[in-house]
Amino acid sequence: MSNINIYLIRHGKTMANEKKLYCGKTDLSLSDKGLEELKFLKKSIEYPICEEYYTSGAKRANETFEALYESNEFKELKGFFEYDFGDFEMKSYDDLKQDKRYIDWITDKSGEIECPNGESKNNYKKRIRNEFIDFINNINNKKINSVLLVSHGGTIGTILEEFYDNSKNFYEWQPSYGRGYNLQVEILNSEFKILNVTEI
Repeated sequence: MSNINIYLIRHGKTMANEKKLYCGKTDLSLSDKGLEELKFLKKSIEYPICEEYYTSGAKRANETFEALYESNEFKELKGFFEYDFGDFEMKSYDDLKQDKRYIDWITDKSGEIECPNGESKNNYKKRIRNEFIDFINNINNKKINSVLLVSHGGTIGTILEEFYDNSKNFYEWQPSYGRGYNLQVEILNSEFKILNVTEI
């Protein structure tokens, strides 16, 4: 049996976040405001020092890591990229509210309806679930005790909803920009369990 600490950090703000646009696969950089907020957080929060660091590979995640950790090395795990909103990318609710395809998607309870040219909720959850299981197995095989991942609100929320507490949905689990969680994980043989989650 082994115990590890996994730190999940949400990237800083982008222009799309500020304008309340759907931004998943669109590879935006941080906004000026986003960078300023990260600089402030770095002065007020003691971000953890870990054995290994990872990002989703998105520009906004990589730039967040570099703002918080400067020259430390990190690896990219693109399976943790945000939801692919397809034709809804870079559009707002007001842009889409008359589109039947959008209404069908946001009201879908089955999780099977895809954004046109994008993902369904179920496919997204399956992708994140599989990537997180592989992530845990890789950490365990390397005998690492602490890792940090900079990714996305949807990614972090999905991990916690799927593997820790589904009484809160993934929207409720999403941390604010530049913030996140410490997951205390117990691994026994090939099984793992998130024992506790605390805010960063």
